Amino acid sequence: MERLIILDFGSQYTQLIARRIRELHVFCEIHPYTHAPNLALTEDIRGVILSGSPCSVREEGAPNPDLSHLLGHVPLLGVCYGAQMLAQQGGGEVTPATIREYGRARLAELNDASPLLHGMHVGSQVWMSHGDTILTLPAGYDIIASTPEVAVAAFKIEGQETYGIQFHPEVTHSTEGKQLLHNFVVNICRCAQSWTPDHFVDSAVAALQHTIGPDDQVILGLSGGVDSSVAALLLHRAIGPRLHGIFVDNGLLREDEFTTVLKAYEGLGLNVTGVNAAPEFYAALAGISDPEAKRKAIGRTFIEVFDREAHKVEGAKWLAQGTIYPDVIESVSVKGPAVTIKSHHNVGGLPDDMNLKVVEPLRMLFKDEVREVGAALGLPGEILHRHPFPGPGLGIRILGDITPEKVDLLQRADGVFINLLKEHNLYEHVWQAGAILLPVQSVGVMGDERTYERVVALRAVTSVDGMTADWAHLPYEFLAEVSNKIINQVRGINRVVYDISSKPPATIEWE
Repeated sequence: MERLIILDFGSQYTQLIARRIRELHVFCEIHPYTHAPNLALTEDIRGVILSGSPCSVREEGAPNPDLSHLLGHVPLLGVCYGAQMLAQQGGGEVTPATIREYGRARLAELNDASPLLHGMHVGSQVWMSHGDTILTLPAGYDIIASTPEVAVAAFKIEGQETYGIQFHPEVTHSTEGKQLLHNFVVNICRCAQSWTPDHFVDSAVAALQHTIGPDDQVILGLSGGVDSSVAALLLHRAIGPRLHGIFVDNGLLREDEFTTVLKAYEGLGLNVTGVNAAPEFYAALAGISDPEAKRKAIGRTFIEVFDREAHKVEGAKWLAQGTIYPDVIESVSVKGPAVTIKSHHNVGGLPDDMNLKVVEPLRMLFKDEVREVGAALGLPGEILHRHPFPGPGLGIRILGDITPEKVDLLQRADGVFINLLKEHNLYEHVWQAGAILLPVQSVGVMGDERTYERVVALRAVTSVDGMTADWAHLPYEFLAEVSNKIINQVRGINRVVYDISSKPPATIEWE
């Protein structure tokens, strides 16, 4: 399978470069720059991209790997820091910019005969983010684009398919950035653009059948979310009923979610065991108000329940997880290994005596790609387009201690909000939404009676990947309907507020 390699120097945009290349139906992988000296140029590697970096090439200890075995042997594109490093390694001079360039700029000159810039135009907007600039280029390096402030906005090394650009083509602010990436990936690297969801499904199923023994049983913890559900469908297609899904009701799911999701799984022919363990979780959470303590109690109880159920599966050799590519990248980042257990995976930290090998069929996919694969596999829309939901569930949307009564109250209020989002065709325009039960009460008047009841905050955000988010600008009329319906239908709540905080500085969840 053809692929591109991105060498990561720590840029905040590295994952975005990968996403843009994947959008061209070309497979790519991100490796720390420290892997560069050991990168063997096998036939399947069609090109290499050097990312940007928060470092300066001039500072002591800045990343400076030996690229001699790559230059001239494979198409190479240096972006921002990558371009400056190429210039400096070749004998050019990089200096602090007279005017630091952050934000929008315009290409004042470009060589439209260059394969990299084919189809781009003078005046094209590009996105700059650098404090250094290339003052002089080495011999044999030709300028192919400039801005009014930056003489060397792009260059090419003579006799090689090696290019450097000072701007970021992967961000939407570079209006012809997709064209540049298409030129590099398709025209220069000659990639066939054959990496599609259907292609991934076929290759993943074949790989799973090759890896998992013919009699091996596989256990998968299901959450009702997209990642674990798509992983289940892939495994089911590969090994059928030898996949054993375990779906635990921790008592902190959304209203009717356990029953609805379990029916959806059964309708897909999956071998799934539903476990109603709500009493165990409520007992473990009794009297605990600290958010971190609640998370630990929920995680610990989940492990106990999952371990108990997993031991009922005879011949289990594998533990499947819905790990996706951003988690993999994080664990091998340029900042060093940071093995982190993600709470939404749930199965992190299972006892060693389970002695299971791990299989992660989605480990090379981004979230949007997981959804595309899910659609190709026929995953129902109610799961495919489901909003992200935290592993601890409503346990971190109830501020303070957890009781069954509070959970019931929040489930009903949350159900009103989510159902109305769907009825008004707003659900798929929102990244994540939910209700939060606040640890305060307020005075109200219902009929002729004075009330002193609970307050619910509504939270809805728009986002691309959850890393940053803006509060969703839902119509006032819609919010008024939600508020009115919650207060009228959920006895015990007499006030509804709307959270208009963005991330950062706030987070999406309240705890």
